[in-house]
Amino acid sequence: MPAGFRIMPRGPGIAPAILARYRAVPVANVSDCMSRIFAAGASLRPMHAGGAMAGPAFTVRTRPGDNLMVHKAIDIAQEGDVVVVDAGGDLTNAIIGELMQAQMVRRKLGGIVINGAIRDAAALRASPFPVYAAGVTHRGPYKDGPGEINVPIAIGGMAIAPGDLVLGDDDGVLCVPRADIEAVLAAAEAKHAAETRQMAAIEAGTVDRAWVDATLRRLGCEGV
Repeated sequence: MPAGFRIMPRGPGIAPAILARYRAVPVANVSDCMSRIFAAGASLRPMHAGGAMAGPAFTVRTRPGDNLMVHKAIDIAQEGDVVVVDAGGDLTNAIIGELMQAQMVRRKLGGIVINGAIRDAAALRASPFPVYAAGVTHRGPYKDGPGEINVPIAIGGMAIAPGDLVLGDDDGVLCVPRADIEAVLAAAEAKHAAETRQMAAIEAGTVDRAWVDATLRRLGCEGV
């Protein structure tokens, strides 16, 4: 099987209960619990109407501007899978548009992440189906290949393996390695609960802000 043009087996799924719990936690809280060093890059922005995304990664590596293997991925991905496409970050040609998005909705996929461009932006923005991409162009894609499905890829320095957990909200996209899913979830839920309590204290005017001056003094700031 030649490297560069192949379809590999799908990665393992993730329990629906785990996905539901992740959807209830902001991506920023998850990121904080992963040492703030995992990120797909700020260029990947939500292109849909909003809402959280969580699902196992169904990865695609494709030649920039070509979507043949993305079409195949949409046909064989399972319900809830998030198709994650490394298209090299090139924005010359769109990888998907309204028609492919409609096919993903029909197949009940969990969303799509594209290190590349989309088109039919108005239609995608009107839909709640999660779409993340690096840009928009009216120029359509080619369908010649090559490409690979269900192989490890990287977007913005963030490694994504088939079956890893892919998250998204209005702040962007994050991948949680499969081996860390349960530990990160527990930490993120605790972080979210702590921030919920902090927000209540802010609204009540009872927040202790002494840490600001204490930190400035520790760092040697004059005039505190």
